Amino acid sequence: MANNIDYARLREQTMGADGEEEAVTVNTRALIDKVLARYSGEWTTLRELIQNAADAQATKVVIKFETLPSRNVPVPQTTDPSVLLKHTLLHHTLQRLTVKNNGEAFAISDWTRLKRIAEGNPDETKIGAFGVGFYSVFSECETPFVSSGQQTMAFYWKGNSLFTRMGKIPSEQTSSETAFVLDHRNQSSPVPNLMSICQFLSTSLTFVGLECIELHLDQWNLLTLTKKAAPGAGVHLPRDVNTKTQEGLMKIVGVEHQSAQIDAKWLNIVGWTPVKATESRQADGASDSAPSLRSFFSRLNVGTSNVNAARKQAAKEEEAAQRAIAEDLAGESQATVFLRISTVNIQTYVSKPLAQELERATKKPPPKHTKIAILTSPHDETEASMSTMGTSGARKASDIFASVLPAKNGRIFIGFPTAQTTGLLAHISAPSVIPTVERESIDLNARYVRTWNIEMLRVAGIACRIAYAGEMADLKAKLERRLADPTRVAPSRQSSQSDIETVDITNLTPAAIHTLKQYTCQESTPSSQVGQIIEEAFWTCNTNATLDILSTCGVLPSHRVRVATEDLSFVSGIPTVPQSLADGARDFINRLREFGLLSDITNTDIKNELEARALSEAQLVEFLKWAGKKLSTGQLDTASVKALLHVAVSTLNDDHGSSTKGNVLVLSEITSFQIPSKIPAELPVPRDTVPLRFSKGIARSTLEAFGWQELQIVPWLRFIVSDAGKGSPAHNLTTSAPFASQVLPVLSKAWDALSQSSKETVIELLHPRTVIPTKLGLRKPAESYFASVKLFDDLPTIHGLHGTKEKFLLVLGVRKTLELNVVFDRLMSRPSMEKASQGKWSHVDLIKYLVSVRDDIPKQDIDRLRNAAICPAEGSNEQPPPDRLFKLSDLFEPKNELRALGLPILQWPGLYHSSTSDGKFMSFLGLKPYPSAPELVEIMAKAARRGDAKRYENALNYFITNHSINGYFKFNPAGVEVAFLPLLDGNLSNLASPSSCFTNINAALLGYSILRQDLHPHGQKLGVAPDPHINNAARRIAQKPPQTRNEARDTFRYMAGRLNEIQGTLAGQLGECAIVPITKAPKKGFRDEKPVTVKHATPRSVFLGDGATYGDIFDFVDFGQEANAFLLKVGSKQEPTSIEIAAMVAREPARLLSIFDSHEKYLDMLRRLADNVATLKADKQLWKELRRSACLLSYKQVPRTKKTRKVDGDGPDAEYDDVDDEESIREFGLASAADMVIVDDVLTYRAFYDKLRAAPQEDAIERFYASLGTPYIGSLIENYLRTGNRVSDQDPAVKLRSLVLERTRLLLHEQSSETILHNTKWLEKNLLVEVVQSLSVERTLRGYNLKVSMRKTAALEKDSRGWVLHVTPQYDLFDVSRELLSIIFKKPRQNDYMALEMILSTDLRKLKARGFNTDRILRQKAMEARIAEEERRKQVEQEQQRLKEREQAWTEEKAARAEKTVGSGRKSINPADGMPGAFGSDSPENSTALTPAPLAPTRNKSFFSNLSRTFGLDDNRASKQIQTLLGNNPQPNAESPSRQIEDSPPPYAQDDTQGKSKATNTPGNPEAVTAPYATHQNLINAIDASRSHDSSNVFSAPRTNEIKEQASYCDATPGQDISFFASSAPGIKIFFSNALADKSDFLAANADGLNAFAILLLDCGNVFGLRPQSLHIFYDDRGGTIAFNRKGSLFCNYRFFVQLHLRSFADGVAEGKREAMVYWWVVLCHELAHNLVESHSADHSYYT
Repeated sequence: MANNIDYARLREQTMGADGEEEAVTVNTRALIDKVLARYSGEWTTLRELIQNAADAQATKVVIKFETLPSRNVPVPQTTDPSVLLKHTLLHHTLQRLTVKNNGEAFAISDWTRLKRIAEGNPDETKIGAFGVGFYSVFSECETPFVSSGQQTMAFYWKGNSLFTRMGKIPSEQTSSETAFVLDHRNQSSPVPNLMSICQFLSTSLTFVGLECIELHLDQWNLLTLTKKAAPGAGVHLPRDVNTKTQEGLMKIVGVEHQSAQIDAKWLNIVGWTPVKATESRQADGASDSAPSLRSFFSRLNVGTSNVNAARKQAAKEEEAAQRAIAEDLAGESQATVFLRISTVNIQTYVSKPLAQELERATKKPPPKHTKIAILTSPHDETEASMSTMGTSGARKASDIFASVLPAKNGRIFIGFPTAQTTGLLAHISAPSVIPTVERESIDLNARYVRTWNIEMLRVAGIACRIAYAGEMADLKAKLERRLADPTRVAPSRQSSQSDIETVDITNLTPAAIHTLKQYTCQESTPSSQVGQIIEEAFWTCNTNATLDILSTCGVLPSHRVRVATEDLSFVSGIPTVPQSLADGARDFINRLREFGLLSDITNTDIKNELEARALSEAQLVEFLKWAGKKLSTGQLDTASVKALLHVAVSTLNDDHGSSTKGNVLVLSEITSFQIPSKIPAELPVPRDTVPLRFSKGIARSTLEAFGWQELQIVPWLRFIVSDAGKGSPAHNLTTSAPFASQVLPVLSKAWDALSQSSKETVIELLHPRTVIPTKLGLRKPAESYFASVKLFDDLPTIHGLHGTKEKFLLVLGVRKTLELNVVFDRLMSRPSMEKASQGKWSHVDLIKYLVSVRDDIPKQDIDRLRNAAICPAEGSNEQPPPDRLFKLSDLFEPKNELRALGLPILQWPGLYHSSTSDGKFMSFLGLKPYPSAPELVEIMAKAARRGDAKRYENALNYFITNHSINGYFKFNPAGVEVAFLPLLDGNLSNLASPSSCFTNINAALLGYSILRQDLHPHGQKLGVAPDPHINNAARRIAQKPPQTRNEARDTFRYMAGRLNEIQGTLAGQLGECAIVPITKAPKKGFRDEKPVTVKHATPRSVFLGDGATYGDIFDFVDFGQEANAFLLKVGSKQEPTSIEIAAMVAREPARLLSIFDSHEKYLDMLRRLADNVATLKADKQLWKELRRSACLLSYKQVPRTKKTRKVDGDGPDAEYDDVDDEESIREFGLASAADMVIVDDVLTYRAFYDKLRAAPQEDAIERFYASLGTPYIGSLIENYLRTGNRVSDQDPAVKLRSLVLERTRLLLHEQSSETILHNTKWLEKNLLVEVVQSLSVERTLRGYNLKVSMRKTAALEKDSRGWVLHVTPQYDLFDVSRELLSIIFKKPRQNDYMALEMILSTDLRKLKARGFNTDRILRQKAMEARIAEEERRKQVEQEQQRLKEREQAWTEEKAARAEKTVGSGRKSINPADGMPGAFGSDSPENSTALTPAPLAPTRNKSFFSNLSRTFGLDDNRASKQIQTLLGNNPQPNAESPSRQIEDSPPPYAQDDTQGKSKATNTPGNPEAVTAPYATHQNLINAIDASRSHDSSNVFSAPRTNEIKEQASYCDATPGQDISFFASSAPGIKIFFSNALADKSDFLAANADGLNAFAILLLDCGNVFGLRPQSLHIFYDDRGGTIAFNRKGSLFCNYRFFVQLHLRSFADGVAEGKREAMVYWWVVLCHELAHNLVESHSADHSYYT
């Protein structure tokens, strides 16, 4: 498309042209209809006419509907106005509508605009804007009529054009009113709904300047509306309101509040709802059946029962109201509504461009000043609105004023109400808002109008905010007036706002809820954007983030008011939103919080309030409970609560006794709380403890979270002792016995729970003070006695103390017993023996008294009794006199078994029992029930020294018998150094300590003492070990080793029994000690008698196994199985290790060989070393010795009879000695590793075997020798290759290389990477194959002066090109394998040679049958076929290039012959009679003079060059078979008639399809024959045009050169009905005839034949270089088609192959294969010719 057109210039040219000018016509009727279609609201005509009246400054509008009586229903003959009204409403139809107003008469401009559509009123103060409103009258009438002043105008139609006609009013009929007369177009329209029109009129009167509207129906005045308004009162603009809009187009400059009322008077028929007769009957029927239906559906609609009940109630009320109205339809009702109007004056700042755009859209400039009014219904005035209702019809007043009062939603008024709601419960009058044409919504789409309207809506939002502020100010004023009322009851309590009571706020709350609901924005309709804009401006116009709201402290800015989310009565001074207000105006409160204008009570608020005033006791309790709850729920953290407690102060009542100062409780000083269960509430507590009355209702965990701790006993006791008595003597613990009787039980109760340190503190505080009440007064604890102490009457015993534990008093020091000094002074003042003689207070009496007061005896007195000598002992020869007293700890209980031991026994009269209380007490004081173990040891030692065997045995038996009873098992006798135990001899003079004797008799072998035999069972009790410590036993053996075999056997057997104890270091130490006796006797083994010579060897140097092999080399011993176990433990071995053997071999190899006297044994030893090469290598020094030493067994082949053989040939250098001759001898001997070779090349070894020492041919031995440095013979070989001349035909080399690369993959497929030297990829890059005439190798050994020559069929050589494999024409695959594996495997084996030879010589199919993975190779072949295709194309291109060269040579030769024959008079040459190309004797082919010179041979062969070789025929035989197949049977006689007849070409047809005529010869100018290159080029084109049957290439017949020697004949080409079924193994696709019944069975039965046929066709195709994909096999069971060509795809019939060639082909007969090859090659020739010539013509025969 053209993009460079200058349209502006074209327009100028068009405007300057002389073309005819035409005006645009308008279809007026269609235009008006389209405009009216946009007016969807009801009463549009009345709205427009009332608007015109308002614009004309009218104050009154009269609307009158005139009706026509019904033609069917006659007028009732009555004067009852109700009946007549009812008849008119039900049956009359509308005739005319007349609307009158008392406004200004029409001016000339008004009359002009009235008849012009879309030319609105240019006065910006008027509502009309678009100039289309008047035309809404055409929705009702066809010919409106207007009368105003002295002129009239009538409208009428002519076709679709509207016309007007002006007239004048006669002077006598002149009126100040303007009237619009509309005759209804449809005379059958019923009277409209009276309630609906009354609602519209009442709403229309809201904001317009009219004062009265009357509605008439014929002669009845149905409705009269009168509006009264008080003068507006100007108020100051709130300072916190930004009066400018967001974009700065408008600003509020003033505001005034105004109150108004609308009085309504109407006939009752306005509220009457007519009911037709049919509906009445249906209603009656429904009422009759209602019970049953209601009962049925009530069971289904249980969930809606409440709704249904409400509906029923409303229906009943409505029915009652309708009955009341119907009784007096003509009766009058009246009502009044009160309104509050806030009007804001707006100044606009409109830019000039915007003003122009607005004027273009509205036909008037935007006003400089305008107003917006907000109409709301105040709470008080709403309640008074219905107070003037009259008759029963007045209850319909709420319906009439339904749209006046914004009770459900407010509307946008543009003079009159629109369909757009404000989202608030307030009407907004915005006359300067630009509406849509139909005045039913605000235009928010037009670009510039949208900007203006949005700003107007923002002003409306700001105006609502100002109106809200005014209503809040009214509430504040009401509250102030109430507070100033002298009759108001005085406040009942003190608060931060002492003059505001809850009741004051409660009275104002309903009005506040009403106000907040009015300004709570909901979604506006139909455009939600209107409400969003108003709401956004309302909430964002403030300069400070606050607005006034009613709180518990009056009307305050919202930033000072808080939302109480819970009851916080303890901080009543914080202004909060009353709960009833928060519930009633929840949405408004939420919006306040969302905009950040109102927040919840915070900790800071509470803290500030707590700092400002003190709490009462009740408030303190509430505060503590609240703080605890917040802590427990996680709403406050501990730090926040502590911060509040830090500032809280409470005043306390005087009626509570308190230790706090000044009756003020400062919570910041509180550190503890009281637990009444521990410290009773009536007892005094410290000043830092919160009084119990405040904390008793709070959980302990909460109090602790406050940072307070439980008042503990010790701090409380400190307070009691130090401070409690200062204020009141009654609380003095040391002077007030009653107070002490209260405190001590508290301490006693808590005593068990106190810690030890706390107990010590309590004792420290009470012990030195007089706190124990006694009958003698308050006494210190140590001076007081329990009441149970009654031994003396003058003791200060406890009196008046209850609920106190004895153990607590005992701990304090209160005594339950008398002091021993007192007892001794008062009761035992005379000598004890005197008392005893008098029978009074003996030691027995003393014990009994002490037992009676045992539990009360202080600890220190118990200690005195234990150390006091108070009891005598039994008299005897060995004991002191009876009058001597002893401590009880020095005496033993009076028992006979103890008396036998000679111990001091307590003197006790009568029978003594240790289980009595006396016995237990004396045992407690130290009386011994039995002697201790050391005491018994001492008794036994003394008895042995004295020779007192009886006492010794008594003591020994007592110890054993009472070992468990008396706890002697805790005593360790092994640590006793005193000798007190008897030995085997039983002599008391020969005793031993427990550590120097043992119970195991075998320990005597080492020289140890043995415990007496009868005491062995008690050895553990006596501390005697079974055996000496293993270290000591080992040391004893090392110091004194056994000398004889029997002694060694017994000693080692004993040690074998302790193998578990011989561990670690000890076993190593014993292994290095010379403790094993070795005897050298004339005979092997030990003898019972002492040998002549004995040497001791270490266990590690002797062996325990069979010494038959190494007995003469190493020391072998045998002490029996048990003794040998000990030797094994300490280092002996069954046989020498490889290290030991290797060391012996390295040092003395000749001696070892002589000792073994057999090279096989020596070889066995080497085999063992070979198995441990890694171990031997670890010993580097030993490994070096092995490498240097001549210690390795080797052999040298010495032939006895000389025989020769030839190596791979007949030359003189190919002879070698036959090492496998049975008469040859192997001479074994020792040699070092470097002096022998490892045979890895048998052929080379055979050549030099008599000159070399060879390693034994075992794998393990060879690896061992190689690691020591023995060279492989292959590594010493140096070959000098002599190759013959390179043969010219390298095809075998190419095939061999391809075969090698292909088959080595199979060989390496499962080989590990460790054995592979080079893989197939490496061979592809580095291996070359070359055929030479002969190969020979001269082989020498490096380091040896040896040389040999041999002939080979394959040899590998490395040169600059890589590795070259030279082969002879008749190569041996085994030789090839040997050479190749040297660069494939790291170390090839003989089996590897044979494996590779087999893989190379075996067909892939047989290899696959043997389990080889040949699929990859087959895929590789497919890839190679693609590569071959590319090569074939290159050959074709080369062939064509050669043809061009031939063509040029032929042309030059032809020109040369022509020059020679000019003027020679040679006669013309006729074509020969035969097949095309077979010329006669006079043809140029048979003429030596005309024969062209042969072309120079080229290196690249054409695809016909190998035909004879492919078929296995020589040239002559191939020629004969081809001629036979073509139908030309050669005869011996070339001139025979039959030959001439058979070879004669057919006559040319007259209708030659090629358009060629028979050539004519001109005498003297013979016809030249066609050049051979042309025929050759055509054949190449035929082959190149062959393609696959499913090839996507389009077949194009190849271009052919014209050949003159061709003939034409016809043959039929049969059609084929075949389809693809499968692919053969070689890749040729197989097609079957569609008529073949079971294709799958046929394929399975002929799989081998099909594969053989496919191979045959591929071989034939290779002759031509055909693509394998162009060949196909098909089969049909009938017909004579051998093959056919379908658009370049060649198809051959398998049926002919089966019947003619399959048997001989399968039998492997060479002749049969040749015949099959020739047959199908000729067939392909025939089909290929079809690529050049489609029909069987002479041309086709020629190319065939």
